[in-house]
Amino acid sequence: MVTMPGSLPKFLWYFASRHRYKLFGLVLVVTFWAAYVSLSPYALKLLIDSVAETQDNPDSLLSAVFRPALFYVSLGLSIGTAFRIYDWLSLQTFPQMKTEITAEMFDYVEAHSYGYFQSNFSGSLANKINDMAKSATIVIQNLIEHFFARFLCMVVGAVTMFLVNPYFSIILVTWEVVFVTASIFFAIKGHRYSAAFSESRSSVVGEMVDSFANILNVKLFAREKHESSYLREHLADSVEKDKALQWYLLKVKAFYVFSITLLISAMTLLLIYERYHGRVTVGDFALILTLTTMLIEEVFFIANQLVSFLEDVGTCKQAISVISEGHETPDAPDAESLEITKGEIVFNKVHFKYKAGQRVFTDKSIRIHPGEKVGFVGFSGSGKSTFVHLILRFFDVDSGEILIDGLDIRNVKQASLRDQIALIPQDPVLFHRSLMDNIRYGRLDATDEEVIQCSKKAHCHEFIEKLTDSYDSSVGEGGAKLSVGQRQRIGIARAMLKNAPILILDEATSSLDSVVENYIQESLALLMEGRTTLVIAHRLSTLFRMDRILVFNEGRVVEEGNHASLLSRNGVYASLWNRQAGGFLGDKIRDRDGRSSS
Repeated sequence: MVTMPGSLPKFLWYFASRHRYKLFGLVLVVTFWAAYVSLSPYALKLLIDSVAETQDNPDSLLSAVFRPALFYVSLGLSIGTAFRIYDWLSLQTFPQMKTEITAEMFDYVEAHSYGYFQSNFSGSLANKINDMAKSATIVIQNLIEHFFARFLCMVVGAVTMFLVNPYFSIILVTWEVVFVTASIFFAIKGHRYSAAFSESRSSVVGEMVDSFANILNVKLFAREKHESSYLREHLADSVEKDKALQWYLLKVKAFYVFSITLLISAMTLLLIYERYHGRVTVGDFALILTLTTMLIEEVFFIANQLVSFLEDVGTCKQAISVISEGHETPDAPDAESLEITKGEIVFNKVHFKYKAGQRVFTDKSIRIHPGEKVGFVGFSGSGKSTFVHLILRFFDVDSGEILIDGLDIRNVKQASLRDQIALIPQDPVLFHRSLMDNIRYGRLDATDEEVIQCSKKAHCHEFIEKLTDSYDSSVGEGGAKLSVGQRQRIGIARAMLKNAPILILDEATSSLDSVVENYIQESLALLMEGRTTLVIAHRLSTLFRMDRILVFNEGRVVEEGNHASLLSRNGVYASLWNRQAGGFLGDKIRDRDGRSSS
């Protein structure tokens, strides 16, 4: 089972630890850079002092400044080389880390239950995964090259100033402590603003994706203005949260400017005082001012980076919610692979209800025999689709058990369970890929010839051949370029190719015209042979060939029997039949079925 840490620090370390040696190399480079920030002004001090000492003896100038000048130039060459090493290590680390985060978060999210995806925007989930991959690597980079490096730079700078004069070090350390403490306080408080803005921004993306995904409804009801207004409500909320974040950061930057001004003033006054009393050299004067200026630049850099850093941390914390929620229907630790040899399905005293919903099944017990063809009939919401979803273990039962060939499906691997069940839904959703890829999805190792053969049986080969690119034609997002009936035929071809021992048809021919349906019914009859078959149907004419029909009402089976016997009872099924066929036609077929059954 895919597992990942649910807290941000553990999540970052989970992926960073795989690249620990390269990250350690990056830390060494920025450590050298932190030393360079102090060494460079120190080399300049030595150079200036050497020039000052030879003021009265110009002939000795070259010999006096040679070593300080060489030291100063060598530092510049060394730091340039170090930065190229840093760039190389970054290229070897962060793109790979970003790929690993994306792939493993995708695997984790994909392992959620079917119900999870019914409750979450698919676009929002994808956006969070992409945001995490991008922002997590940026946070790690910032921690190394921005915050760790700058903090180390401050420490080295304080030590360097202490060697010149302890008073300068005291001023700098005091300022650093106040600055770092305030920065930590600001960062902790800023997380709330950043997280709220990130969440609102993600909500805006989710609403846009939802509107685009339902563009047909938008067009049919002419609701473009409504969708635009609806989106602007979410945008307005996002703007307010963005303003709150930016206003907060503005106050933070104001504090930085004030604190930096105090530091410059204190250092300048102390330098003048110490120089007046002859306790600092000209080189010391240049060292302190240069080092102070460089540290101020780093503080400004941190202040500017704080905005994006808070946003990235907020984005990560908001995106971490994708993996902080545990899987709803995980495989048992000792789950075994299911090998269906018979195809017997047993519901044994099953109790089930959706979260915060009305109970669907209470003490439900049903046995479907191997190779039996069973039809499911009932009004919408009576439990037919839920029955099927429980067999596929899209949801877990509250109590009781569901057995396939005597094995509780909670004790088998879900992949092995679903691999041996073929479901043809009422409106198959297709991938934005070619027709060949969509049909081959039923069995990935199928040859082109096998795909085409199943397409012919499902009567979709005819319309596929007429397309410009034939089987290489793209079907559009969700199969939007095809009609519902064409998508149904693709779904049937895909199920035929899968060739699973258990077959489930959920209104699989509801969108086909009567001629095509008659052809496909013949193919489906062949497909059903030797397989346990469950057929959900509102069009009752599709249930003539069923061995048994179960009539559902509010989660209970109220009638059971074949088509003829159920008609003869003149109950719920007969009432549904008469509504569809009409009284006269119903009587004629009832008479025919009565004679054939007598």
